[in-house]
Amino acid sequence: MKKKLLNINYFLLILMIIFSAFGLLMIFSSSSVASILRYDKPANYFFIQQIKWIILGYIAGAFILLIPTKYYRGKYLIELAIFLVILVLSGLFLYGAIAGGAQSWYKIGHTNIQPAEPVKLILIIYLGVYYYRISLKNRISVWNMIFPLIIAGIIFVLIAMQPDLGGACIIFIITMMIFISLPIAKRQKKEVYKIAIIVGVVIAGALLLLGKNILHSYQISRILNFANPCQRYSEDTGYQVCNGYIAIHNGGLTGVGLGNSTQKYLYLPEAHTDFIFPIICEELGLIGGIIVVIGYFALLVTTLKIAKNASNLQNSIIAYGIFAYLLSHILINLLGVLGLIPLTGVPLPFLSYGGSYNICMIASLFILQKIHIESKENQVKIKIRNL
Repeated sequence: MKKKLLNINYFLLILMIIFSAFGLLMIFSSSSVASILRYDKPANYFFIQQIKWIILGYIAGAFILLIPTKYYRGKYLIELAIFLVILVLSGLFLYGAIAGGAQSWYKIGHTNIQPAEPVKLILIIYLGVYYYRISLKNRISVWNMIFPLIIAGIIFVLIAMQPDLGGACIIFIITMMIFISLPIAKRQKKEVYKIAIIVGVVIAGALLLLGKNILHSYQISRILNFANPCQRYSEDTGYQVCNGYIAIHNGGLTGVGLGNSTQKYLYLPEAHTDFIFPIICEELGLIGGIIVVIGYFALLVTTLKIAKNASNLQNSIIAYGIFAYLLSHILINLLGVLGLIPLTGVPLPFLSYGGSYNICMIASLFILQKIHIESKENQVKIKIRNL
């Protein structure tokens, strides 16, 4: 184990620790007022809960480092995981709890578990394992290429019907970015693209026809009316984003100081979750917001480097998938709170409050670490063989 830790990517580890610690700090600052006034809880309630989730995530990560990535290819293991994923997502329509207008949660005791979060990570691993296996074949058919896209499409539809449009968009982005990154012939890709476009149009048409039956009226309004939010301040479609603008404006260049936000006094209903970035900008200013974006950029570049240097196709695909996972959450959240796209309730990596999501995000970065460690070990083996 000590030898493995010598090969760890320390820059990635430092980024993880900094983001986790900064996220805790901002969750305490942004949630303290709402904890007391809205939820009738102690001021540090969400802060303590987040500490628990982060500890669980790092414990899970320690176990991930002990498991070689070749075990992901265990016979029928990932297929069983995908079957359970579809079963669990289907079960939400019968047993799921409704929160935020979506039936996306299983309520177990006092804890809500959102299965869509681990589903993203399981899908990434499934795509990595599947495409690695077929790459070993002498001939790859179009059906071989398109089959996992059908599985991803089923998952996309199940999540979209909850309705969780943000989660469905992320599934789509992850799948498409992984497929685009595959080192296969352009001719084969073009054939798959043609079929995927036809299927996509059919699915999109079905969702549009069923939209009124699936989506709530306020969700449809959010999709259709997201520009100029301050003109709709008294409406649900403009209230949150406009208050986010006010928070960013209040912060100016250097911010009003840590803990001194005024918008967290119930003006921003989701100050510690989806709208934590405006609170960061209010308290730490535009400079603080830019530093956060730079930190994300460094995280994404590091992920791409690990994907590029991975020791095999499976690990490269998984790393690219994690890159897509991170990128989609960052872009959808930031563009949503800035009013550039419709709001979809997507959390910001490491900074937004949440259990299922934070555990999965931490676990995904530990998978990256394992891929990096194995790449380093493989490089050493190659050097030894060449002596």
